[in-house]
Amino acid sequence: MRNSRYTAVGALGLAAALALTACSSSGSAGGTDDGPQAVPTSGGDGKTLTVWVMTGDYTDATITAINDEFTEQTGAEVDVQIQQWDGITTKISTALATSTPPDVLDLGNTQVASYAANGALLDLTSYADDLRQGQTWLAGLEDPATVDDRLYAVPGFAGARAVIYNKTMWAEAGVTEAPTTYDELTADLDAVAAANPEQDFSPFYLPGEYWYAGMQFVWDAGGEIATDDDGTWAGGFESDEAQQGLADFAEFQNEYSTPASQTLDTDEPNQDQIFADGKTSAILHTNGAIALIKEANPALTDDDFGTFPLPGKSGETQPVMLGGSDWGIAAKSQNADLALQWTKIATSPDVQQEWVVGNDGWIPNSEDAIEVATDTVSEIERGFFQAALNSKATPSSADWAALEGDRSINSFFSSVVSGSKTPEEAAKGFDSTVDDALNG
Repeated sequence: MRNSRYTAVGALGLAAALALTACSSSGSAGGTDDGPQAVPTSGGDGKTLTVWVMTGDYTDATITAINDEFTEQTGAEVDVQIQQWDGITTKISTALATSTPPDVLDLGNTQVASYAANGALLDLTSYADDLRQGQTWLAGLEDPATVDDRLYAVPGFAGARAVIYNKTMWAEAGVTEAPTTYDELTADLDAVAAANPEQDFSPFYLPGEYWYAGMQFVWDAGGEIATDDDGTWAGGFESDEAQQGLADFAEFQNEYSTPASQTLDTDEPNQDQIFADGKTSAILHTNGAIALIKEANPALTDDDFGTFPLPGKSGETQPVMLGGSDWGIAAKSQNADLALQWTKIATSPDVQQEWVVGNDGWIPNSEDAIEVATDTVSEIERGFFQAALNSKATPSSADWAALEGDRSINSFFSSVVSGSKTPEEAAKGFDSTVDDALNG
């Protein structure tokens, strides 16, 4: 299972707000308020659909399978153009502003709101029921593609974080099964800590600036980054629920990670290397970390690794921040009907199961597809698939990039974990920062 999309989303963050004038579709498709509609079944003989796909997201075989089915159904051809991540935000925003943009675009799930904000993406709301094809899409893919209750992109695939743990190390501490509750997790980590008393050892390495992890605790307690009230965003960390989540994160981090990690992020020192060196028995990461850990320590094999969703105090698995891909359709597409048909094929249950999961190894776009895939993926991968069943994403604000880009959210969580501020003090200042950024 590849991890290029998840890494790239984390590096890029949300696309910057676009300076596009409002535009409308040149094709016959378009969102309406007349109720649900079926995706058109227009013929496309002699026409060519242009699809932009990000490098590393889908294999050539998967895209070919989608295109073959599309051509069989419509008679139209497909011009697939592979895009590089460097400079993609500017390239997409420029393309969407032209009169002949690409018809379908592979977009990071947290980027959709930026492009939708100024009318650059086709409103898909009226086609949503037909595009779902009986599936329940993952919230972490659908929610950021929904702006002001309107759908602007269709979930494609996901990547999720789960606990990666050293099964051998845990077994030596007397723990032979993965925990399924928060109390079991802390009891297991206590046992691992007792068996590894070295001062620089972390039963669970969880640096304080790791805000993706911190948000899992906040969400588990019922808090939110921000809420949207009729187009105005309000920071949510001062709520009682978020305050509890922040306190829970600080308590867990202080108990099971090293004091030095309170003011660090995951990259310096690299948490994969810490795991490979045996300085921790568990980390929270995406599946791509396993290959990197084995590369750093070839003595570790698949038998040494286990994965599971992080259990929450709520009694459920903690909600995870999903990275992933959504398919958007340009509002100015000259082939909107065909673009809808291509997108419906690309996100269909059959393509998800046989190609997105079976060939490319991604987490599929729906809860239903995950349930089916859980019995077919490896034991190591299963934890990531299960974690994705309870998912969230960043606020669907076009201005999210400003908040994530300046790393203020990293510093916010670190201040709580390190004790330099109480959760209440940190939230009071940071909610104002959230308000200013998301309403920019």
